[in-house]
Amino acid sequence: MSSLDDVQGNMLRKPTGKPEDELERAGSSYKPLQSFKLDKEKSYQQQFADMYFLRLTKIKPAVDLIAFEAWQDTIVGGEPAKQVERVLDIRQGELCWVSGTVYMEMSLKPNILEDVSKDRWISAPISNNKYYSEDGSDAVTLEDESGRIRLVGDVLRDVVLVTGCIIAVMGSENVNGELEVIDVKFPDLPPQADRWSVSKPPATNGASKTKKSKSRDEDEEMTDSQSKGSGGKIAIVSGLGFSGNDASHAIELNLLLEYLLGEALDPSAQQELSQISRLILAGNSISLEERRPADEQPGDKKAIHKKYGYDSSAYNALPSQLLDEFLSTLLPTMPITLLPGAQDPANTSYPQQPIHPAMFPNSRAYTAQPSSSEAGWFDTVTNPWEAELDGWRVLGTGGQNVDDIFKYIGSDDRLGMMELMCRWRCSAPTAPDTLWSYPFQDDDPFVMQTCPHLYFVGCQPEFGTKVIKGPHGQVVRLIAVPSFAATREIVLVDSETLDVTKVKINAG
Repeated sequence: MSSLDDVQGNMLRKPTGKPEDELERAGSSYKPLQSFKLDKEKSYQQQFADMYFLRLTKIKPAVDLIAFEAWQDTIVGGEPAKQVERVLDIRQGELCWVSGTVYMEMSLKPNILEDVSKDRWISAPISNNKYYSEDGSDAVTLEDESGRIRLVGDVLRDVVLVTGCIIAVMGSENVNGELEVIDVKFPDLPPQADRWSVSKPPATNGASKTKKSKSRDEDEEMTDSQSKGSGGKIAIVSGLGFSGNDASHAIELNLLLEYLLGEALDPSAQQELSQISRLILAGNSISLEERRPADEQPGDKKAIHKKYGYDSSAYNALPSQLLDEFLSTLLPTMPITLLPGAQDPANTSYPQQPIHPAMFPNSRAYTAQPSSSEAGWFDTVTNPWEAELDGWRVLGTGGQNVDDIFKYIGSDDRLGMMELMCRWRCSAPTAPDTLWSYPFQDDDPFVMQTCPHLYFVGCQPEFGTKVIKGPHGQVVRLIAVPSFAATREIVLVDSETLDVTKVKINAG
């Protein structure tokens, strides 16, 4: 008489009598840097122009040094190039070079002063897909505290510039009062600290126990080759898009949860997933889509009772509740870092401040105490955000900085825009011109004083990654993290090699 074990293909097995080995979640070293945290006493009485002067003051020495090394022996037509300190010191016909802040004059760019001058009602800014004009009508100007001059020349066609970046240009002023540019220099990557420059490497990695369940069919597919580093993995996902509607990707969200917990995979895959030491949510975890009852048609209009101008029926708590359930299910097994995005319940202006833990009644028990200087297991952080993670300097954003630069140029190369921000030494150059920002007066936190090892941007149309290098040995891994709601993709980063793996959650 044969037993069930003898039936080929049978999934039933009798108990072995041995306790199953428990998997342990890989530990990680985590030290957030409060680079973008605003003081509680915030004031909006100061002028925004101070930010540009602060930025120019901090970046000008670096770009001046690069320009001096490149142009100090330049002679054109028998005339040596000389440096002028201010835009106002440029003289017509003299070959010179000067550094300053770029300002783009673009007809499609919103202009609040123009609206005020025409006595219009001031409303929310119009969001154009592009400010860039293909007819060449956009003008590039260079300004400093002394004045402004328009830049012209064929060399500018091959150089990507946006408002707020600091550059040095060499040329001569023509009869029209414009600077004919023959060369352009950027400040390039800032100095890069060694790994573990802020904290010390742990002697032994701590571990937390992760859940383990019966193996089920695998609903994810690896689209890139698996990283071969020896360290743990950092999972980055953006654009979860929890909404009040019956989300079209609700199944994928459940599969993502099971994937991160290791519940939907076989034991060998669970062993690999136990190496995920931290989850980073990079913006837009909540969607702004409004919930409509099933019996309501799109054209239906209902009387709405408003008290003091507030429409109580417009608020829907379901998206934050669903996100809270998602987080609270994961938190017992892995630490989570949460960056806000454009659609999340946080302030609109850059830098966005952390989402208040009160939004997550089930998950806030994992946050740090208000008086504690240590980060909690559940860390709600700013956008942009900077930290030392497993010794690496990490800079991440929810994507608004790249989305705004995208409007200035005629390219769709998001990784190229990220590289330019590193070489401009500014993570949000268009703030505060077209990217709403807090009016800093004493310091511009968007200036990159230290080069990151890893720079990721969330909520992008598609996945992308590349490595860029600087003139003094700097190496930066760039990652464009796709929106999960649109692509069903997450990113895994090896904490030893910074190699990147893309994982697609496939429900069908």
